[in-house]
Amino acid sequence: MVTMLAALNRSNSLLHSRARTLIVFRQVLSCTIATTAVPDLKAPQYSASRTRNLFSRIRQDHGVVQVLDQWVADGRNVHPLEFQRLIRDLRTRRRFSQALQISEWISYNRVCKLSPADFAVHLDLIGVVHGLEAAESYFDNLSDQDKNEKTYGALLNCYVREGLLEKALHHMQRMKDKGYASSSLAYNNLMALYKKAGRLEKIPEILSEMKRDGVAPNNFSYRICINSLGERSDLSGMEKLLDEIEMQPEISIDWATYSIVAYHFIKANNKEKALTYMKKLEEKIGKDAVGYNHLISLYAHLGDKDEMMRLWVLQKIMSKKQINQDYITMLGSLVKLGELETAEVVLKEWDSSCCKYDFKVPNILLIGYCQKGLVQKSETMLRDIVKRGKKPTPNSWSIIAAGYLDQNNPEKAFQCMNEALAVKEQNKKWMPKPGQITKILKWLGDKGRNEEAEGFVRSLRTVIPVNRHMHQD
Repeated sequence: MVTMLAALNRSNSLLHSRARTLIVFRQVLSCTIATTAVPDLKAPQYSASRTRNLFSRIRQDHGVVQVLDQWVADGRNVHPLEFQRLIRDLRTRRRFSQALQISEWISYNRVCKLSPADFAVHLDLIGVVHGLEAAESYFDNLSDQDKNEKTYGALLNCYVREGLLEKALHHMQRMKDKGYASSSLAYNNLMALYKKAGRLEKIPEILSEMKRDGVAPNNFSYRICINSLGERSDLSGMEKLLDEIEMQPEISIDWATYSIVAYHFIKANNKEKALTYMKKLEEKIGKDAVGYNHLISLYAHLGDKDEMMRLWVLQKIMSKKQINQDYITMLGSLVKLGELETAEVVLKEWDSSCCKYDFKVPNILLIGYCQKGLVQKSETMLRDIVKRGKKPTPNSWSIIAAGYLDQNNPEKAFQCMNEALAVKEQNKKWMPKPGQITKILKWLGDKGRNEEAEGFVRSLRTVIPVNRHMHQD
């Protein structure tokens, strides 16, 4: 079993502490992660609230190992399913390093017998955190018993993530030789890799290969294949495959598949076909707010405001609560159609009901105003928001700065860009566009405002590299 590198360097006192922790832990946890035929009545029962409590401690403290050690040293029980839940939740939040630390902690303390799925998750986490070479090393050091369909599949996923087509194909053949390619997941991974490599013509071949090998395609298999046909403008092939799926009672086509088909017909300017599949899409949505967002966006592509508004009302009835992303979709669709007055109404609705103020929402309308040449109105709106105590992201000010540059007003653009730099901490990933900076610096130089230019450059260097070309162009 691979142990944590960090654990090898711990002091003797910490090792003694681990030994005491291990004794306590084994007293309270005499079960395995793998399901057993006879339940252990002494094993702790799974508790969702206890899992949330432990997750909260891990979220607040970056010392995952110390949190787990203290949790068990305090005599608290932990059900193996709670470990799986913790790791799954951390992976969902892309906190891969912490998830790996929990998995390694389990292995180090040997408190649970790991299932094939646990080994596979551990391998995948190693690949994400430490890279492919570490994942391959872990796989090579597994016992033959632990090298099964799940661990082979996890290594295949590592090759797919790295975009290594030849290695993935070679590994897939090894899986076939050992009888470990009996599920759709491995084939789906290959389809995803071919898509990543831009070799869309190979995706239908993988689908045919699945069928020949006796592996039943699932929704994802068909969806990625349908999309590949659409992207290659093979609309007849796309529709033929969809007809094939609809004839299979065991496959329940979801709204996402119909959304893809409708989108490709819209791109091909075939409105009639697009509407046919958009109606099927709506029948499948149910209460899924994401599905409504997709459908609203499709009607925006068709320029149909009435249908957008009908679906927006229906979404609020069916989904009960709207999140920021729902408003971003609706506002973006309205701005696309130039319906700024209606967008203002929707923004006011969001402003009065939002739990978390996210400037990505009003930014949509700021962009809409600037696109229509209403830059002054955009600035006024943003300054009104600031007066209400909201601290904008630099993105908001840079939107307006770009609008002023489009109107050949570099002085106002300079003011707005300074405002953006003043709130750069609100979005540390923000970077102004070099072309905009060049125009502002040129204007400052032409006006002889050298001191302001030097101060501007000093501020810029905190967010982007400033080179000589920006001054000279």
